[in-house]
Amino acid sequence: MDNKINEIRRRISTLRAEMTLVEASIRDQVNRDLDCSEASYRLMAMRAEVAELVGRWKAAGGGERLPTVRERLSRSYGDRPVATAKPSHAKSDKGKGRPGHSNARV
Repeated sequence: MDNKINEIRRRISTLRAEMTLVEASIRDQVNRDLDCSEASYRLMAMRAEVAELVGRWKAAGGGERLPTVRERLSRSYGDRPVATAKPSHAKSDKGKGRPGHSNARV
């Protein structure tokens, strides 16, 4: 039973990855003022397939919450080292006028 659940989860994961590519394609087509109806139909079919797979996953005994795409991506980037912020240096007085002098043109 676990193999069936894992197979369904793998298929859902694959479909989600494909869906992000199709969504990017749709955004690109919209930005270039092109017809995106074919890609939109494909995306709707993928969403229907994911919904059907989630139903099968639950029926097979899958009970834990499925992670969203954002959660999966943040998890994969969580293992990378975090970039530390550079120490902020006090602003220098370079380029500033001396007291009593202004930059006004006469």
